[in-house]
Amino acid sequence: MHIALAQLDQVVGDLAGNARRILDAAGAARRGGASLVVTPELSLCGYPPEDLLLRPAFLDACESELAALAAAVRDTTLVVGFPEKRDGRRHNALAVIRDGRVESVGRKQQLPNYTVFDEQRYFSPGDAPCVVDVDGLRFGLIVCEDVWFPGPAAQARAAGAQVIVVPNGSPYHTRQQAARLAVVSARARENGLPIVYVNLVGGQDELVFDGASFVVAADGSVAQQVPAWHETVALAAFDGAVPRPVRGSLDPRLEAHVWHALVMGVRDYVGKNGFPGVLLGLSGGIDSALTLAIAVDALGADRVRAVMMPSRYTSAMSVDDAREMAGILGVRHDEIPIEGPFDAMLAVLADEFRGLPADATEENIQARIRGMLMMALSNKSGAIVLTTGNKSEMAVGYATLYGDMAGGFAVLKDISKTLVYRLARYRNALGRAIPERIITRAPSAELRENQTDQDSLPPYDVLDAILEAYVEENASPAEIVARGWPAEAVARVVKLIKVSEYKRRQSAVGIRITPRGFGKDWRFPITSAWRDWDRLPGAAR
Repeated sequence: MHIALAQLDQVVGDLAGNARRILDAAGAARRGGASLVVTPELSLCGYPPEDLLLRPAFLDACESELAALAAAVRDTTLVVGFPEKRDGRRHNALAVIRDGRVESVGRKQQLPNYTVFDEQRYFSPGDAPCVVDVDGLRFGLIVCEDVWFPGPAAQARAAGAQVIVVPNGSPYHTRQQAARLAVVSARARENGLPIVYVNLVGGQDELVFDGASFVVAADGSVAQQVPAWHETVALAAFDGAVPRPVRGSLDPRLEAHVWHALVMGVRDYVGKNGFPGVLLGLSGGIDSALTLAIAVDALGADRVRAVMMPSRYTSAMSVDDAREMAGILGVRHDEIPIEGPFDAMLAVLADEFRGLPADATEENIQARIRGMLMMALSNKSGAIVLTTGNKSEMAVGYATLYGDMAGGFAVLKDISKTLVYRLARYRNALGRAIPERIITRAPSAELRENQTDQDSLPPYDVLDAILEAYVEENASPAEIVARGWPAEAVARVVKLIKVSEYKRRQSAVGIRITPRGFGKDWRFPITSAWRDWDRLPGAAR
């Protein structure tokens, strides 16, 4: 028999559209000879629906749409994820649809409540196995987090399952693909049963879902690997309860997956929210250059506009490199000098600033003029502004509120500066997009004479290593110092992270690609007297 893994890109709240995509997938699967079609977790309403689940009208609409969907299904068994309202409770559920009706329902037992997940806020856990017979083969249905614990799969096996099927809404991060495979393989070996793992694909606000669905044999080996980052309906062939092996593997390069994640994140955020295109400030630096390349790969050159806004401190090199890159990628490129508005602002503030030395205030005025110009262009055109700051800068506050932070979507929000350079090299290996001088020159905000980032920040290799340990791994400052990083640098970076929290709270939503980004899974108080850096020798008190 054949099982269809319907790796779909659904839209949260688009119930009718999601139902059409499910029916289209089921039709394609049926034509391919599939007896069982499996769609991802909450495929009917999109994932994650968050507080929409607290709206009774939303749940009622899901119930009605599920009934209409079921009535259209013939000649196959279809598994659809949906939010169920039952006996005053909500469940993250699976509908088994056959012969025009919902034949049975499985309910998620393990509700994740960590990192970006908050399912205990919305759902009550199920407690019973769901096993269905399709063409004489018995399938145990469990949902996403259920496979990360031994109990649900073992329970399904005890109820007679010969194959475990797992619909998922598992977001991508740089370590997740390997972790998924390790866990699913362990469940298969524990139970001596093959497992079919079907994952969502697409972007939803800060989350990106890579798909990368797969089938493992009873010994935990990969029998079939579905490509990542693409919608597809893949057929898995079974001889009895044994999956036939199919060639296929995931790209082993981290940069390839991160690039796809960023491109998909931009494409789906812009497309699903109905923006006609994007704008970004192209400075001649590496961050805006990488953002431009991502935007063009995601949307096409005709939906991307770059704006260079030179000041008295902008080098000719930056102007030339920005022009060159815009020409390479074929995007509209405009130059709007800010010297006039900058002079006007300084004149307005002359009495207030008299006798005071120039400092970051004047630098920030330039950034805020640029932010105001970009937002004005956005208002007139309807295009959304992409911000260009990276994770390293956002972590330590090396960004200007209402300036370079102004915009609607932060493409590089979870991309460290060192990874920015790796991604630039990766993209150029696919085809020249970023002029070499942009990659090799010293990074600078160009807000004062001869400025470089390292005037204000530790070297990026040091900064990013400390950030990865503290932010993503939750290591203490003392543990980071024990790894060999200087105590002074660790204390300085951790202090900057803390005092910059108010800025990050006002930043645009951005794509999450690491185990911990500055979004749903970063919830520190702005007002806090906790100072874990001052416990280190040499720390600034």
